[in-house]
Amino acid sequence: MLLEDLLSLLLRIGELAFSATVAGLTGEYLHSTRGASAWSRKRFIYTEVIAGISILFSLLFLLPFTASFIHYPVDFLLFIAWMIAFGLLANFIGPLNCGSVWNWHGITGQSTCSKWKADIAFCFLASIFFLVSALLGIYYVHRRERAIADKTTRRRRWYRSRY
Repeated sequence: MLLEDLLSLLLRIGELAFSATVAGLTGEYLHSTRGASAWSRKRFIYTEVIAGISILFSLLFLLPFTASFIHYPVDFLLFIAWMIAFGLLANFIGPLNCGSVWNWHGITGQSTCSKWKADIAFCFLASIFFLVSALLGIYYVHRRERAIADKTTRRRRWYRSRY
């Protein structure tokens, strides 16, 4: 149980960090293009909204009084939302002649391609962290349900006391 709690905490911190990074990188682009129409920036607005929702849920699920394992449906939905954002951003970077989306060498530079690749990389990492968090929640909840079912279906012998 301690290992699962520690892993869940580390996953939540990773989700928070990656979501905040994507929000910052995407927000920088939205700020620099604030005069353009919202229709041309729709994929970035979607990514920014998903990053904000992810930050909110990561912070909520980090609180110690919440049972962090019962939230796996939210984690799975956020994984799907992050994969959609990843696809939208990867579709945008394709025509820019920045190379392959999976070639993340040089993402620490100051060029436009470096910023886009960093944004896509952190978007992908956030989605993976939400997926692993959802899988950990499913594992924990189903293991606990199985343990409870085993306790309730096991019959007590007539000669054993309850205590």
